[in-house]
Amino acid sequence: MSTYKRATLDEEDLVDSTSDDVYAPSPLQVNFLPGQNSMCWVDKTQKEKRLLFLVCLLSVAMFISFISAGVFYNQAHPGLCLSEPCITVASSVMGALDRSVDPCHDFYNFACGGWVKNNPLPEGKSRWGPFSNLWEHNMLVMKRLLENTTMKGLSKAEEKTQRYFQACMNESKIEELGAKPLQELISKIGGWALTEPWDKDNFQEVLRTVSASLRTSPFFTVFVSTDSKNSNSNVIQVDQSSLGLPSRDYYLNKTANEKYLTAYLNFLVELGVLLGGSEETSKTLMKDIVDFETTLANITVPLEERRDEELIYHKVQAKDLKDLAPVIDWMPYLTEVFTPVTLNESEPVVVYAKEYLQKVSELISKTNKSLLNNYMIMKVVRKMVSVLDQRFQDAEQRFLEVMYGTKKSCTPRWKLCVSDTDSALGFALGALFVKDTFAEDSKAIAEEMVAEIKGAFEDSLKDVNWMDSDTKKAAKEKADAIYNMVGYPEFIMNATKLDKVFNDFMVVSDLYFQNVMQYYNFSARVTADQLRKAPNRNQWSMTPPTVNAYYNPTKNEMVLPAGILQAPFYSRSWPKALNFGGIGVVMGHELTHAFDDQGREYDKDGNLRPWWKNSSVEAFKRQTQCMVEQYGNYSINKELLNGKHTLGENIADNGGLKAAYKAYVNWIKKNGEEATLPALGMTNHQLFFVGFAQVWCAVRTPESSHEGVITDPHSPSRFRVIGTISNSQEFSKHFGCKADAPMNPKHKCELW
Repeated sequence: MSTYKRATLDEEDLVDSTSDDVYAPSPLQVNFLPGQNSMCWVDKTQKEKRLLFLVCLLSVAMFISFISAGVFYNQAHPGLCLSEPCITVASSVMGALDRSVDPCHDFYNFACGGWVKNNPLPEGKSRWGPFSNLWEHNMLVMKRLLENTTMKGLSKAEEKTQRYFQACMNESKIEELGAKPLQELISKIGGWALTEPWDKDNFQEVLRTVSASLRTSPFFTVFVSTDSKNSNSNVIQVDQSSLGLPSRDYYLNKTANEKYLTAYLNFLVELGVLLGGSEETSKTLMKDIVDFETTLANITVPLEERRDEELIYHKVQAKDLKDLAPVIDWMPYLTEVFTPVTLNESEPVVVYAKEYLQKVSELISKTNKSLLNNYMIMKVVRKMVSVLDQRFQDAEQRFLEVMYGTKKSCTPRWKLCVSDTDSALGFALGALFVKDTFAEDSKAIAEEMVAEIKGAFEDSLKDVNWMDSDTKKAAKEKADAIYNMVGYPEFIMNATKLDKVFNDFMVVSDLYFQNVMQYYNFSARVTADQLRKAPNRNQWSMTPPTVNAYYNPTKNEMVLPAGILQAPFYSRSWPKALNFGGIGVVMGHELTHAFDDQGREYDKDGNLRPWWKNSSVEAFKRQTQCMVEQYGNYSINKELLNGKHTLGENIADNGGLKAAYKAYVNWIKKNGEEATLPALGMTNHQLFFVGFAQVWCAVRTPESSHEGVITDPHSPSRFRVIGTISNSQEFSKHFGCKADAPMNPKHKCELW
């Protein structure tokens, strides 16, 4: 509190010292007023004259000193920000703090202890934090826009979002139809052993159907994306598929994950019964499916072993896939998945799971064909659960309660429908959202901040002593070339262009299941249409309302949707310290991804190629090993983090904080110190770090934390804070942390 009190007392002393005798002349003035009985100058001795001259000289010097000191103080201490936004945000920051904790001992609990105490997990949530809170706010905005069917001048695409939402909200129709839409779909595909005798030789046909029009990936995933080694072209790509549970670890470590496997099996059995199977038949069939998935998990390559894309990238021709996985009829399969594009056997294909494809082909060839069919149908069923009646919703909720530790709750139907509308028609809904909430100058302000952070990052490159000069020069060129996408893609503001994008997506007002099926068909056509074309910068991976951001290495671009350009990440009326600590660190984080262990393999044009000198590559690996070990020694609920799996995000967190802080310091140099927030007793440099930490305040169930440790490439929130600031010299300087304090270790990991 000392800074705050000292400023206030200085001002009060100044007022008190002048108010009591404001009308009285000073003693010096009295001596020189005419008509007073004082000695004349000529009557004074030489000694008295010299003494009086020195007194006058000293008085003038003191006067000049006081003036100079006042000017300097006002420059260095511009006072308090007492505007309403500053008072409000100061109260919010203060409420989140726990002053009983020494910031140098545990900065996360210092910055977030109050927030954690005052924010118990909401019902139905497995985790909660500022990201979740802002998304809830954005969903309320979208709900209002989707419900307002009286709005004038909507584009056809925007009208489709309202119809899609209305169909999702038509619970009476959904309840009336029950399981029938999915049962009819399964019959159309060819049926399964759950409800009828089954002995068919239709593996290839079913695989094509569920992969093409239904967008499921039973044994492997096939998609279109930018060719990592030719970033000017989109190409077919093949990779290993996901599993029914979040990670292979759930299947392989059965003792530790028994309750999750049991809940998963019970969930599948219940789905089988709801779809017309007997309890006994469903149990037998679903147990076989879980056992088969366990075998799949065994041959799936762990994520931490797939981080070096140079090693896992294999470009072949379509005809070569037969050698990798002979059990699949590849040309008919690819032709149906990418209809209406005409393919031939020389079509280039990038394979990211060569050994996995070979093993999965062997597994398919020796597995009972009925089990294969049951597994493919179950992938469709799992995808459609949220589209069916309340019985299916309840079954899924019971599973999620065990899986993520959520308390049972009645989540309003509108939340599911808003989220699904955002998934299906997010850019049309995003147009409504942006026009309603996003101030146009926010885009310019954010772009200016990105430029400042990019400049700070490039300036820091000069001090990177482990990298050779040629690679350093190329790294600066890559940073210069990063393309910034802020707010929303331009096409959504043009009704004609927006309508053209969604022209082929038919939406009706009362049949939700049918609309979802139309979306999958539409999505398949959009994917096929991208093949062989140059990647489109206007094609974002996140919709405008999303509370997140990302970096795309093949486009060398970072994307900051409008949804995150709000409090608590950014507000134009807040001190710059909070904006740089919030959205500034997010920007720095995404920028640093261009130079993490994966992003660094791509050059400034987005091509995967060795553009670093070998000496710098080896030095980079030595430097990053420090972070692998640092984060690998953290644990949550006695479970160690995987420092290798989280390396990319940890590099981005550390680089993002450093770049954003340097950009803030540069801003101060240009603009001078800004006013401080009242009552906190913090300098703005301290506020920067507190603002950064409070973005990551979070509460989470033990089950969700367990899932995060296994699957999430990000470290848990606590370690995103303490891991990063314990590597920051500037943090320890501004909080006065003693040497070897927990947040100021002697050995710090430094990269960018």
